[in-house]
Amino acid sequence: MTHIYRMAALALSLSVLPTTSAQAQDRQATPSTTSADALYCKERRLGYWFYCVRPSPAEEPQQPETQPVPASLELDAITSELRELKARAILYPTEANVAAYIRFQRAQLDRASLFSDVWQRAIWQDPELDYTLERPVGAVAKKQWQDARSAERDSVMARLSQRYGLFYFFSATCGPCEVMSPIVKGIADRWHITVRAISTDGGPSRHFPDYRVETNQRARLGLEGKATPALVLWDSVTKRPIPIGYGVLSADELQDRIYLLTSKEAGHDY
Repeated sequence: MTHIYRMAALALSLSVLPTTSAQAQDRQATPSTTSADALYCKERRLGYWFYCVRPSPAEEPQQPETQPVPASLELDAITSELRELKARAILYPTEANVAAYIRFQRAQLDRASLFSDVWQRAIWQDPELDYTLERPVGAVAKKQWQDARSAERDSVMARLSQRYGLFYFFSATCGPCEVMSPIVKGIADRWHITVRAISTDGGPSRHFPDYRVETNQRARLGLEGKATPALVLWDSVTKRPIPIGYGVLSADELQDRIYLLTSKEAGHDY
């Protein structure tokens, strides 16, 4: 028992030994070290078998950020799967294969219907997206648009003779020319347009008795081929021809072409 008391006293004396200045500096240098660590690792220097340096906690491996799959690849995958299911149903028409194709196809039809519905709603709510405001399709709006367009076209046609003349190429033996000649005559008389009728075969025209026989005028005006009837506007300001078309045209179509070619730039009426 006396031996035990002696050992306890020795341990107590060791625990209260005064610290040296070096030991105090070591304690100040490592403020995060606990008193127990300082006792066993600094003051007593217990050797290699005591782990005085705490291992740093192992860092968890960072998971790489998953990149979203491009929508175009998703759509390609859906299309590929649909084709595969269809091919399998055709080549191996078991009940399971056909049913699988029908289910998948129905799912894509539902997806397309949803897209169409959202498309329509977006157009209704954003006038910049609604093309029908420029070219109506409804009966009432379309009638109003056509009336406004006809009025604008008539205004252009009324001023046309101040700047443009019309070359009309025909043939006396041409069946379509017999249909087209009175149409050209009616348009010219209505809008007071000067028409120079040119016979490509030298034959007469009962609608244009003051015709001329062709002497290479077609080539000089840049007309392609020898199709008749043919119509060309002549711009007296720019001194250039404007081909209108070949074959039989209705009066309304003929006026529309003249109106567009003389007053609208490409891409402004579509």
